[in-house]
Amino acid sequence: MSAIELPTSAVQTPDRILRRLDWQVIRRLDGLLQGDYRTLFFGTGIDFTDLREYQPMDDIRHIDWNVTARMNNIYVRQYVEDREITAWFLLDLSPSMAFGRKDRTKRTVMIEVVATLARLLTRNGNRVGAMLFNNRLAGTIPPRGGRIQVLRLIREMLAEGDPPAGDSTDLSPLLHAAINTIKRRSIVFLISDFFSEPGWERPLTLLNRRHELIAIRTFDVLESELPDAGLIVVEDAETGEQILVDTSSLAFRRRFQEISRGRETLLQEKLKQAGVDLFTISTGEKLVPAIVRMAALRKRRKRRSRI
Repeated sequence: MSAIELPTSAVQTPDRILRRLDWQVIRRLDGLLQGDYRTLFFGTGIDFTDLREYQPMDDIRHIDWNVTARMNNIYVRQYVEDREITAWFLLDLSPSMAFGRKDRTKRTVMIEVVATLARLLTRNGNRVGAMLFNNRLAGTIPPRGGRIQVLRLIREMLAEGDPPAGDSTDLSPLLHAAINTIKRRSIVFLISDFFSEPGWERPLTLLNRRHELIAIRTFDVLESELPDAGLIVVEDAETGEQILVDTSSLAFRRRFQEISRGRETLLQEKLKQAGVDLFTISTGEKLVPAIVRMAALRKRRKRRSRI
């Protein structure tokens, strides 16, 4: 589908965006989560110190499979918590991320999520960095703390233009770049709509072995359900290809929905195999309940991993 651009009147400066989020989102999250943001960032800010034999209630994600295979017994890695968390945002700025409602595209959602999470982290003295990707590695922002760093992230996301249509997105180069760049164990947020060529699953698995990886998928309801709007021209935001479709056909709308569900199921399976948590946020969803839901799911994941 073709991208729906934000009207000029809706464009805001980084400072205005952050002040709005501070007032409308972060203040409410402080009350709802009561400052317990460890549920969002569990397992991060830790450095490897030693190995020991597995014991009941240990986190199975800390099993060292290489040592386990050599010793014929299960060994886990021990970590010591570091007061400072380093977080990286891997940001998909490909053309399909510009799709959505006139007042809120998938890219808008990404900016809000990144600004909110970065603000929560840096407010407590942690560092955040980012890697920007628009079918090529467009830039790397080294980790730093403070409000100025959050404003820089927002500014870079707003400034990065879309690449020309014609090439399909492939997330593999972004993930390989992250593997080569992020040396210290960190929390890594991969934010994308995951409209990508296949092959990104292996580097994703490798990245998750080294870091605490969280995948956040942004989507718009029109990507899975078409309205009965008669004959319309649909454009692939990635390649620019256009086709004329008859949305008044119930059979066509059902087939479109089936394909979308199949793509969603496949994505869920790939991320589950990689051991990566996946959270989805719609362009029509408010940010506060979305982040509260994310915290609740992370908390349940933490409990399951210790069973």
